[in-house]
Amino acid sequence: MEEPSRRVLDAYGLTELPVRLAGGQGETWRSGAVVLKRADAEAGWRAEVLSALPESEDFRVARPVRARDGEWVAFGWEASELLVGATDVRRQDEVLTAGAAFHEAVSGLPRPDFIDTRHDPWADGDRVAWREQSVDGSPAYVELVRPLVAAWRPVELVAQVVHGDLPGNVMFADGLPPAIIDWPVYWRPPSWAAAVAVADALCWYGAEPELAARWAHLPEWGQMLVRALIYRMTTDDLANGAETWTTTRRSAYAPVIDLALSCSG
Repeated sequence: MEEPSRRVLDAYGLTELPVRLAGGQGETWRSGAVVLKRADAEAGWRAEVLSALPESEDFRVARPVRARDGEWVAFGWEASELLVGATDVRRQDEVLTAGAAFHEAVSGLPRPDFIDTRHDPWADGDRVAWREQSVDGSPAYVELVRPLVAAWRPVELVAQVVHGDLPGNVMFADGLPPAIIDWPVYWRPPSWAAAVAVADALCWYGAEPELAARWAHLPEWGQMLVRALIYRMTTDDLANGAETWTTTRRSAYAPVIDLALSCSG
């Protein structure tokens, strides 16, 4: 990916040459103590929220940095402070605990307008999981997702803004609260966001089934796991089609599907 140009650096008053950071799909850069990445349509909204969020003993966030003209975005780039720490997908209970504290802190925010207008595999996969949208998927996807669709039932839970991709986006540093970064915004119950994190940990990060059991006190836990898996599998299929469904990938999902079904009641 192209690095931020000199005019982008100048817009934020930065003088050090940009250095690509690990993670962030190779699209994140550091200049001094500031992190730069391409802005999306939600950047301004996130910046306003994160800049106003009170300090917490339970989590940190990367505070947004304004450009010299006072705007949150300059020439298509957004900026935030550089945080110390590193992600660790093995520390899933700590990830979930930090996520819960973060969701409590943002629970009073109104529903953002952009939720209704974005369309990509992740947004569409989320809508499919909640039966707000239909999809014609590849045969392997349809076969794999069928028992989850059959187990799906309506729930009555309060939605709010949540972080939809916690496991690889919580950083840890000695003596500091976990730092929550790279916030993909969804309007769903917090227990769904936790279920996505648990499903990801079980499928991809070597977590044991006991992780799901430890968080089973969350509202409608079985149904949230069902939706989390439908969301992830639909997103996979929308993004990559039939080529997604290798034996390895199907094998990763299969035991987690069985676990979710056993919890769905």
